[in-house]
Amino acid sequence: MMISLNGHGLAAAAGARSIAAPQGAPIRVLGTRARGALEWLMNRFPAWLCLLLLAACTPQPETAAPAAANPPPAKGVQWVNVKDTADVEAAFAAARASGRPVFLYWGAVWCPPCNQVKSTIFTRGDFIAQSRHFVPVYLDGDAPSAQKLGQRFRVSGYPTMILLRADGAEVTRLAGAVEPSKYLQLLAHGLSGGQTARQALESALRGERLPAEDWRLLAYYAWETDEQQLVPRRDAAATLERLARACPAENREASARLALQAIAAAAANAGMGRNPGGIQRAAALARARSVIAAPELVRAHFDLVTGQADDIVGYATAPKSGERSQLVAAWNEALDRLAADASLPRAGRVWTVSARVALFRLGAKDTPLPATLLQQVREAVARAERATTDVNERQSVINSAGYALAQAGLLEESDALLRAELKRSHSPYYHMLGLASNAKKRGDAAAAIDWARQAFETAQGQATRVQWGGSYVAYLIELAPADAARIESAAQRVIAELDQAPDAFFARNRSVLERMHGRLAKWNRDGRNDAVLARLRQRLGATCGKLPAGDADRTACETLFARAQT
Repeated sequence: MMISLNGHGLAAAAGARSIAAPQGAPIRVLGTRARGALEWLMNRFPAWLCLLLLAACTPQPETAAPAAANPPPAKGVQWVNVKDTADVEAAFAAARASGRPVFLYWGAVWCPPCNQVKSTIFTRGDFIAQSRHFVPVYLDGDAPSAQKLGQRFRVSGYPTMILLRADGAEVTRLAGAVEPSKYLQLLAHGLSGGQTARQALESALRGERLPAEDWRLLAYYAWETDEQQLVPRRDAAATLERLARACPAENREASARLALQAIAAAAANAGMGRNPGGIQRAAALARARSVIAAPELVRAHFDLVTGQADDIVGYATAPKSGERSQLVAAWNEALDRLAADASLPRAGRVWTVSARVALFRLGAKDTPLPATLLQQVREAVARAERATTDVNERQSVINSAGYALAQAGLLEESDALLRAELKRSHSPYYHMLGLASNAKKRGDAAAAIDWARQAFETAQGQATRVQWGGSYVAYLIELAPADAARIESAAQRVIAELDQAPDAFFARNRSVLERMHGRLAKWNRDGRNDAVLARLRQRLGATCGKLPAGDADRTACETLFARAQT
């Protein structure tokens, strides 16, 4: 790997080899070329940047290092916990004064992938050490003014991690399931003054030759939380396909990741009845086969191999074809290797059985799962549940495990797991929505609605309560459409929650209101509940009135809950 520094290159890993340390921790021994490069680097850049670049460039072991190899510093990451706009401005002022970038983490207490990142990346000694070289800012989605700030930074989905320059320019967004070593590499790129993701994308689309680190930047960019900043959603598949074709063969890992993302984006378009607009199916099959046959690429992109398995295979192959059978078999072999990989996060190992179930369901949606696959699901869930003791990691693992059981049709076992976790979780209201979903799948409307109600009533945090309230309204509209009084009461309670918020009509809060408006409009297509919508619209007036007169957001707010035109 090469890190570009103002036109110079550093081959930090050249000639490196490992010898065993007393506790099994690897010691890196640099060859002559690497030592010379290190001396060159130390003479030109601050010591802290040199150390970060060296850590990012050094090859990482395939398996997780023993705990002794990664001792945590005395203190963890010194987050700036944002409460209002002044805190954000102070953080950027500190960044400008110290010449450091800003690392913005947007998350929520209940969010499973946020808890995964907190337990597997933010607690690592090497990440904590490197955090001294940027200004780490935590923006909790439930903090006062958080949703307004979220709109400023164009973040919505939890978690979103952004590296920004001190002047506010965005360098890149990091995906939640990225390996810790990738975080270090991408942070090193940002700290070294390399191109931003936008600049790298523009250069690539112009056909310019990019250094390896720019291709890595694009490959590991969090396209799923991009909020259409770099590319409109309709163009994502075609753009990723162009990047995958343009990426040089020597950048094998980046090329493979771009190709998998291009296939998944094309599959998403096809699933919504749109022109796939990306990679052709024959090319998709060839790329999928090449990736799944390479264990090192499967491991590097385990998040896509597990999370997008059915999308990629379903797009690349025809139903009931020999190509599909062969690709599914190869994919399952790769999933078996991942399931046995102790360096994979525990939630990630649960994802492997979810992927197997999803692949089996391709073209066989209603076919009962074979007993062997059901047993694999049960065993994977049991192993993960027993082994996970950290409360944050459990929030991710139990969510994944409960979903895996439900996906396999083991609803009672999923219920038992989630119910038991209610007493242990720091955010039990999240698992209540899982119980509501299970009840709905069983056809128990009353239980589904009641779990959704309990989730709303026990939820903590302003934006979270609004979101959970929106879910409760959705359950009522779908499962009890004749109960107009209860639907109106629940919707009124959601609006009442917004009245307490200084950022009522921003980011996720606004999305909840707009989705609720859409559901209520469909529910009232025949006009029978015009009076309900009129009262809701009147009740929302105070919330809309907080916005400046003539503001586009205020206009949008004031149009909510109008009767749908048919």
